[in-house]
Amino acid sequence: MPLEIACDESGSEGEKLIGGQTDVFAHAGVRLSTEEAAACLVELRRRIRSPALEYKANHLLRTKHRRVLEWFLGPLGPVHGRAHVYLVDKKLLLANELRTLLGRDFPPDERLLAAFNDVLRTRNRRDPASGSFFAMAGDSAELRAKVAELRDAKVLDPLVPAILRAVGRWSEDGEQVFLVHDEQPSLRGERLAEIESSPGLAGLKFVDSRTDPRVQVADFLVGVARRIAEDELNGNGDTILTALLAPYIDPKSLWN
Repeated sequence: MPLEIACDESGSEGEKLIGGQTDVFAHAGVRLSTEEAAACLVELRRRIRSPALEYKANHLLRTKHRRVLEWFLGPLGPVHGRAHVYLVDKKLLLANELRTLLGRDFPPDERLLAAFNDVLRTRNRRDPASGSFFAMAGDSAELRAKVAELRDAKVLDPLVPAILRAVGRWSEDGEQVFLVHDEQPSLRGERLAEIESSPGLAGLKFVDSRTDPRVQVADFLVGVARRIAEDELNGNGDTILTALLAPYIDPKSLWN
């Protein structure tokens, strides 16, 4: 039997990596049975005691529920040693792609990064964003050709690489992996085919998170992980929470 892993993401804004709502993308995989996940949700509800019909990560992140969050992530919690989180610093991903494109380092100019993000996201070659980027980066036929290749490859959206990494992480010991993932309408065509052809993947099923307690637990984990990581990135980190999250973070995360 393949190993079933429940997954969810947080902070996904497609190819928009700068100027969006989030600075960090996170993807989590959880290895729990349906019964174990359901018991975890019952315990979270008992500890949080909110009248909300559906619990989300924001409930755990409230100051008054700090002890519940520490329990959830801590060594006595339900996901410790049974979950994995892949983090992406969006600005770092964008900067790495630009550095590779230009073949050199560049000044840490957010305007240049924003223009680069815009030129890769637009499908209209005559869009004004293109002129802005090439004016700053140096216009040439070679650079325009490279940008066109990157546009077509859709290299900026971290979702597919994150799912592929989840497959790689959980199949490291030679087990085949079956992913149960929260619904992702953007995954179709070539992007879905790339995932489905991944070595180590036995199958993939998309579900409404409300129907699968395992995915709900993954939703809790990935939501708090993204917020903790984002606070750390922006200089507002919490030492205790950062330390509690550390064992979950994939060493191949794009993260400093």
